[in-house]
Amino acid sequence: MNRLLLMASCAVVIPGSSSALADRVRPAIVIGGDLAYPPYEFLDNDGKPAGFNVELTYAIAEVAGLTVEIRLGAWDEMRRALEHGELDAMEGVVHSPGRESVFDFSPPHSTIHQSVFGRIDAAPVTDLAQLRGKAVIVQRGGIMHDYLVENRVGATLILVETHVAAMRLLASGKHDYALVANLPGLYLGREYGLHNIRSVGKLFGGQPYGYAVRKGNTALLAQLSEGLAIVKNTGRYQEIYNRWLGSLEPSGVLPAKLIKYGLLVIVPLLLVLGATVLWSRTLQRRVLARTDELKVRDQQLRQADRLASLGTLVSGVAHEINNPTGLILLSLPVLRRAYQAAETVLEARYQQDGDFMIGGLSYGELRDEMPRVFQDMTEGARRIKRIVEELKDFARDGKPTLDQRVDLNTVVEVAARLVDAQIKTATVDFRMELAAELPAFQGNPQGIEQVVVNLLQNACHALPDPQRGIRIATSVDPERKTLTLVVEDRGIGIPADQLARVTDPFFTTRREHGGTGLGLSMSAKIIREHLGTMAFRSSLGDGTTVIVTLPAASAPA
Repeated sequence: MNRLLLMASCAVVIPGSSSALADRVRPAIVIGGDLAYPPYEFLDNDGKPAGFNVELTYAIAEVAGLTVEIRLGAWDEMRRALEHGELDAMEGVVHSPGRESVFDFSPPHSTIHQSVFGRIDAAPVTDLAQLRGKAVIVQRGGIMHDYLVENRVGATLILVETHVAAMRLLASGKHDYALVANLPGLYLGREYGLHNIRSVGKLFGGQPYGYAVRKGNTALLAQLSEGLAIVKNTGRYQEIYNRWLGSLEPSGVLPAKLIKYGLLVIVPLLLVLGATVLWSRTLQRRVLARTDELKVRDQQLRQADRLASLGTLVSGVAHEINNPTGLILLSLPVLRRAYQAAETVLEARYQQDGDFMIGGLSYGELRDEMPRVFQDMTEGARRIKRIVEELKDFARDGKPTLDQRVDLNTVVEVAARLVDAQIKTATVDFRMELAAELPAFQGNPQGIEQVVVNLLQNACHALPDPQRGIRIATSVDPERKTLTLVVEDRGIGIPADQLARVTDPFFTTRREHGGTGLGLSMSAKIIREHLGTMAFRSSLGDGTTVIVTLPAASAPA
């Protein structure tokens, strides 16, 4: 990373639909940023703009057909340049109420967490009041500078131009603390070998971080926001995120934090469920208010956005869940070994003095229960990790390529686990009959998984009481070289005059219960893309059978 605090710029011309001559004369959109804010934006060893923000800006320019020039300089100078109209936009600005009078903001592309950094011997900071009278280093014009001034914390502010300067000044033994964004602080500590400083407090929640334009420049803001949405929906955003930010995740855990991490597993899942239910009901009210002419186009766009947003949400939550789950799995063997080491001493006392109490339980009960407790905790953590990985696979916005060899039985098992809770609520009679040694088929596993999930959910919805059952089965026809998937329910059935319309977009018999009519339509489309067929048999009051056939590959999966 270039250590010189000089302004640098780099322009890129992204061809749009216009002619080559139009591309040459089209003025570039000038987008500014911080020259020393890694890994988000900085100057590399060749003095060129690099980082997460820079690569994201180029990706947005490409899909939006824009010509952009990126200029990186001292943050305070860049901020004033945007205020005075010398820049068209900035690619990384924390959204705050105080800045809304000057800038308009895009939807955030990231979340910034601020940390209080101190030297190794510095006291922890749990409240801003502890900074009163302290010498605190902050970036001039940055969000922490704004915050400390607006809230009159009472600290002596030491203003520097870059996060690099703040971390180096603190590491040299000067002043008390530095307020620096968490990921840049970790990155700079590793880059410069600043081993005598550490994070001593996180006093702020996540802050939205995205593009900012001068107040009133709504046209450019709309282009950037639309480009950002496209980049996220195509999966390119996640690739850029993983490349720049995925390697800076913290590692290590103290046993005392296990309870905290356990809560972090449960709370995000509840938030996901609540947000999904709320969003679904809001969408239903909006769709019902539309005319029939606009409904199809509008609902298709909303459904696509829902799936993309859900994929991003699942990826973020899965990351937050997998970290503490992994830490639990790492720590449990340590606790098991510690207990086993102490067991000899405890057993000796038991033999000598008889039974005694530990943590409210008698040792006689505890020694029999502890192996099972450790085993149950390990299996529970592994189950959480497996379910999260399957949710990530199901929500992943992969390209619709059909170039993978897929095991149909595996797809069915994963889909059944994803809707396991719904199946258990709907019926006490669920049977899964999977044929042995099925050949593979050529296709996309996430696509077929979505089909199976839709069919199982529909079967659950069709059951009037839990005594009626659901059966899912796989088989192979060696002569015709086809695989067959059958999903059968003993539910209320479909009237004969409606059976031919079940795969029409937006046709549903469950409109009043939240059905959108897109599940079977999308499922039929996916099966056609795999060169397969989907057929329906139904008797009113006696249930429905769905038969899916897929061409088998030439060798076993």
